[in-house]
Amino acid sequence: FSCFFQHPWVNFIWSYSLVLVQFLLIFLVMSSNIRQFVQHGRKIVAVGRNYRDHCAELNNPVPTTPLLFMKPPSAYLEEGKGSILIPRACSSLHHEVELGVVIGSLCRDATEASAMEHVAGYALTLDMTARDLQEKCKKNGTPWEIAKCFDTALPVSRFLEKSEVQDPHAVTLWCKVNGEERQRSCTDQMVFNIPTLLSYISSMFTLYPGDLVLTGTPAGVGPVVAGDSITCGLEVAKKTVVEFQFTVDKR
Repeated sequence: FSCFFQHPWVNFIWSYSLVLVQFLLIFLVMSSNIRQFVQHGRKIVAVGRNYRDHCAELNNPVPTTPLLFMKPPSAYLEEGKGSILIPRACSSLHHEVELGVVIGSLCRDATEASAMEHVAGYALTLDMTARDLQEKCKKNGTPWEIAKCFDTALPVSRFLEKSEVQDPHAVTLWCKVNGEERQRSCTDQMVFNIPTLLSYISSMFTLYPGDLVLTGTPAGVGPVVAGDSITCGLEVAKKTVVEFQFTVDKR
């Protein structure tokens, strides 16, 4: 019996099996980390003015190339972990419902043809915006961080598998405030689709597993105040895949 374990083929198979187990464990850990993108993602890349109707309602020109800005991971807010907090310096906080794209593999200089291979899944998100502070930044020609990056500025849903959102360009997003619907649109109305966005972004800087890309908001953005309740949903073929609810409070 001991001779059996000393056979070279047995040793080879045993060693090979150990390697496979190690790779499997690494894969499982990476998959878990991606699903926990809020905890493990390095950065959030947001796209502004990516719906024509939203550009029109804010009197902004439709961009000819994607308009990018960043949000820090500290802006994340998961459902059940608190309220959206209005910054003390803000007097006009707006809601912006968006589809988030979760990156699954290192994405650098991706082509539009290959970009979707780097997508692990999706998330329903709210890009909360201190509109009055943003307008001041625009007027002064300064960056938007103060208006976009505050604590709780990015409420997010659970991770959505690609099987739940098979065509991210045929998704309906909606947002209600105190039960009144304010935003409803389909992602096929994007100015730049997801492959175009990922190709453009990854030509500038590398996207890593767990990073999140916000794809822009449609028309209907508007103010919320302390005490309001915001409910958002994501539908595929008129069926709700995920929805969340957050209350608004003062910081």
